[in-house]
Amino acid sequence: MSPPPREQRRLAWAVIGLLFLGSVLNYVDRAVLGVVKPQVMEDLKLTNVNYGWAVNAFLMTYMVVYILGGRLADQVGARRMFMITIALWSFANMLHAFTVGFASLCFFRALLGIGEGGYYPTAMRGSAEWFAPSDRAKAVGIFLCGVSVGALIAPPAVAWFAGHFGWRASFLATGAIGFLLIPPWMRLHARVRRAYGTPDPVIQHASKTVVAIDPNEDLSASEALVRHKYWLVLMARAIPDSAWWFFLFWMPGYFQDVRHFDLKMVGQWLWIPYLAADFGAILGALISSRMIRLGISVDRSRKSVLIPSAILGSLGALAHFVDSPLASIGLISVALFGHMSWASNIQTAITEITPARHVALLYGITGAAGTAVGAFTQPIIGYAVDSIGYDSVFLCVGGVYYVAIVLLLIAGPIERMRRL
Repeated sequence: MSPPPREQRRLAWAVIGLLFLGSVLNYVDRAVLGVVKPQVMEDLKLTNVNYGWAVNAFLMTYMVVYILGGRLADQVGARRMFMITIALWSFANMLHAFTVGFASLCFFRALLGIGEGGYYPTAMRGSAEWFAPSDRAKAVGIFLCGVSVGALIAPPAVAWFAGHFGWRASFLATGAIGFLLIPPWMRLHARVRRAYGTPDPVIQHASKTVVAIDPNEDLSASEALVRHKYWLVLMARAIPDSAWWFFLFWMPGYFQDVRHFDLKMVGQWLWIPYLAADFGAILGALISSRMIRLGISVDRSRKSVLIPSAILGSLGALAHFVDSPLASIGLISVALFGHMSWASNIQTAITEITPARHVALLYGITGAAGTAVGAFTQPIIGYAVDSIGYDSVFLCVGGVYYVAIVLLLIAGPIERMRRL
């Protein structure tokens, strides 16, 4: 028996609240290396190319597990997968404290990717399972906001901690914090079991907020995988991801190497772009959700936000070509605002075109594609920075958004794919 609609709403938003906290910790852990990059490179005698390959190691395993994590989430449920993934990535992050060279750094980054890779398909399954289309982008925007909150917290917190206790201690501390999130998730798990008699229920249409996964969806995953719409939206999501990965992993080092920031200045200033990203994630989701509530089609609502957001994202290309470091931070802030507004809507759009029974798997493939693009570009960025500098890198970072706009328009309307 299902609980009353009000209790369903409380449980649904409790799920999103914990998914938000998981996103925060997930991004703090992966962002630590970027903040302490110059110190790690100096201690371990690494080059930018070495650093690029270490980031590649993280992204490659992240990509593989992103797909497998989606299938596991479909099979065992979002709640179990949450506990598994957070325990794995927290432990892997702590192991970075014992890095002794390039090989061990790559190995520990790969382990971190294994731990973190299944988290976002799990979170997307939760949002698709619990929320109707009018609220789904809002829910996705909230837990995706944790991405930029984590990236926001990382520069000041890690810079302060590393400045006082060393870069190795910063990995130990941030990894240990992740384990604190498991007990409240287990308590929520118990509440769901008591309410529904099962830890991972299929929610009925008891309210306008909570929505069922239709067990009679007629399009299989294999059929969805041969549709051009799926692949065009996949590429529209994946290609701009390379810009986000660049700013996450390279921006702190860029400001230390090129703009001559010290670690203290990194902590003082480089949280600002991620605060802007938070507003982008929330505002982009709220605008499109509001448009849907007003009766505007899902397709028009999403694209009315997606295209302006992509144009804002492209302005990050200019950040390298202004003289003032603060102007550079301002342009990156605008770009990340646009990127996260784009992300909250394009990732929701993926759940709206794919068969409901296979959302986690098919969403996971799109995430893996974005990670593959990021992994492919990391060593190239390293070679470019060591040989010709950052000029071409920033220009490419801006250009990817216009490619994504074209792909999105070619894909056609954002609507559920069904058997022809």
